[in-house]
Amino acid sequence: MRTGAIHRVTGETDVRVHLNLDGTGHCQVSTGVPFLDHMLHQLASHGLLDLEISANGDTHIDDHHTNEDVGIAVGQALAQALADRRGIHRFGHFVAPLDEALVQVALDCSGRPHLSYGLTIPAQRIGSYDTELVKEFFVAVANNAGLTLHIRQLDGVNSHHIVEACFKAFARALRLAVELDPRRADAVPSSKGVLERAGAAG
Repeated sequence: MRTGAIHRVTGETDVRVHLNLDGTGHCQVSTGVPFLDHMLHQLASHGLLDLEISANGDTHIDDHHTNEDVGIAVGQALAQALADRRGIHRFGHFVAPLDEALVQVALDCSGRPHLSYGLTIPAQRIGSYDTELVKEFFVAVANNAGLTLHIRQLDGVNSHHIVEACFKAFARALRLAVELDPRRADAVPSSKGVLERAGAAG
């Protein structure tokens, strides 16, 4: 079982994440940020990750610190579960529709953090959730999981639909990338024979 467990404590938040890459989509999350919880359920369900997250943060100020620290902890749990990334497909790509919205995600479990973010979300808030925090969540995940991540909005006018399509596309792309490739056996999916956080990955 490829799992990661992170407990992150700061002066602003206390976050616990347990993640199983080889799960069935079981999700038990409580971050204190309802819309983020809804999106994490999409990540688990469509990525077939088992995901348990609890977070206590300074949401009486705003959702920023909790949103970011959950992203950091999810990214670190992903990195822990992937370990040296042996045997995985490494690359994933998916285009997810949700009604009028269409979002494309392509990613590489390269060990090289990068985010290209192309969502245009019309509303400033979805419920109480500041839509600027969508980018901050994916910055935190990509930086801490070592993902090269490209997000492109191809269509969409409804803010909820755009963000949910993004999380669904990310979940499915991640699922494709982290699944084990039977032809690769236990080899690292790189011409260099190694994937690491620092330096160029082949």
